[in-house]
Amino acid sequence: MKRTIAILTFFCLTFGLQGQAPHDSTAFRSPVDIPIILAGSFGELRSNHFHAGIDIKTQQREGLPIKAIGKGSVSRIKVSHWGYGKALYIKHPNGYTSVYGHLQKFSPEIEAYVKARQYQKKSYQIELFPDLGELQVEQGELVAISGNSGSSAGPHLHFEIRSSANEKPINPLLFGMEVRDATDPVLLNLYAYPLGKNAQIKQSGKRIPISFRKSPEGHFIAEEITASGLIGFGFNGFDRQDLAANKNGIYRVRQVVDGKTITDYSFDTFSFTETRNINAFIDYEHFSKTKQRVQLGFRDKGNRLGIYRTLVNDGKIDIKPGQTYSIEFLLNDLHGNLTKLIIPVSGKADPIKIEKTEKQSPHFVLAQKPAQFNLDNTRLYFPANTFYKNTYLDLESGMDTIKIHDGSVPVNRNFTLSFNVDHYDTETRKQLLIARLDKRGRPNYSTTYKKGNVFTTRTKNLGTYTLVSDSVAPVIKPKNFRPKSWLNNYKYLSVRILDNLSGIGSYSAKINGQWILMEYEPKKNTLTYDFSDTDFSNTQLNLEIEVTDNVGNRNQYKTTVFRK
Repeated sequence: MKRTIAILTFFCLTFGLQGQAPHDSTAFRSPVDIPIILAGSFGELRSNHFHAGIDIKTQQREGLPIKAIGKGSVSRIKVSHWGYGKALYIKHPNGYTSVYGHLQKFSPEIEAYVKARQYQKKSYQIELFPDLGELQVEQGELVAISGNSGSSAGPHLHFEIRSSANEKPINPLLFGMEVRDATDPVLLNLYAYPLGKNAQIKQSGKRIPISFRKSPEGHFIAEEITASGLIGFGFNGFDRQDLAANKNGIYRVRQVVDGKTITDYSFDTFSFTETRNINAFIDYEHFSKTKQRVQLGFRDKGNRLGIYRTLVNDGKIDIKPGQTYSIEFLLNDLHGNLTKLIIPVSGKADPIKIEKTEKQSPHFVLAQKPAQFNLDNTRLYFPANTFYKNTYLDLESGMDTIKIHDGSVPVNRNFTLSFNVDHYDTETRKQLLIARLDKRGRPNYSTTYKKGNVFTTRTKNLGTYTLVSDSVAPVIKPKNFRPKSWLNNYKYLSVRILDNLSGIGSYSAKINGQWILMEYEPKKNTLTYDFSDTDFSNTQLNLEIEVTDNVGNRNQYKTTVFRK
């Protein structure tokens, strides 16, 4: 069904933000002039974070006009290789900030403002904070062109609305952004978790899957289970809007026990400072093995999320022998579509046949305290709250390699890994780097800090790390031209740059000795120069490009082209 303002108002009043008034659905217009079809929803479960906005499809192409959703002033502009790529922030008089990401370019006025400062700083990557009123826009005014910059996996607009007071993102669909949705959320799997010391479910002390079927009434009914002690449930599923096949996030989840709500959370807003708590919000161990994100109906250790409207006993259920329970999960989207699951539970103190086991090791970390381990020529330092809960770590080290547990344990904060390299001479050290090995054993550069005989990296990724030598300089090749050719009808000049190990660290380019702005697109390994940036008086253009990798290997490319 097509959402109307009346329906939006009803749901804002019914489900409204925790302690916040409903948002004015007439305050803003859409950032695009095409129907909004979502590739990603607000609060969607992503890698190490919740999605902070909505991803609007741009018809599988770049170049669509992006409009200001309301009158305001540009408050921030950021251009980066990754993340949001080219991003624009507009502060509005009503106290909100709108964010537009993965842009191809900005409107002519804003583009000129940005390029002037890029040339002044001699840097493509830049972050600017214009004075209030310096770059004013009106509602519906062109502010950018859609693109695929940054960490985008395909052309789309990443769009956010934030509270200007605390920079907390707010679900844009609460502001009247019209999206067609008559589709119920989809439930894929259900799991039950024994949580107490002697808790069991179907005589198991470990997590078990629970089957369910659809009833004639249209809701789902799980198999009846027997249990005792403190237990919890988790599920995985998705929501889908009309006109798109994308598996998006579910807006609201409630867990009800015998008619009483014990868990109720929704994705209206959250804080960027707590977004990494997603790793305690899901069954991370299960995710590390299956890539399936199971949302927990209970709050696990380390979960400090503020998305809960109601949370009784952390969403955990104490099952008493001889009693029966009716447990419901209610999955809602913002348009009132509902998926309901009923789980019948009988309390029965059966003996545990499948014991829950925990692998122990000499390397134990208390979550709320720092820990340090020295192994061979490596040193590990974990600040307090590196882990969400107390953790036994499996550590194995050799001369130049250390295995730091595995990917089944989530990490909340950066920890420090140091290698002593005094067994290498000075020249050899210049080409050494710290790398994390992927599942195929291939090294991936981890930002390496060098101080004397100690190399250090800071990371949030467990796994195997090693010292690797990189002696090969980056490769530079022309992409859309040939040396000594005439480029009269060319708007752009483009080259490919590649590095086989440590990655591109820096680059610079000049024409006739004058610095030029080349946009780096790491997904395509290209540097691109826009001829309209500079009016050269000579027809002969002497191009010089220098590229350096992350350990200092440098390559230069020089050629001559001609242009009238």
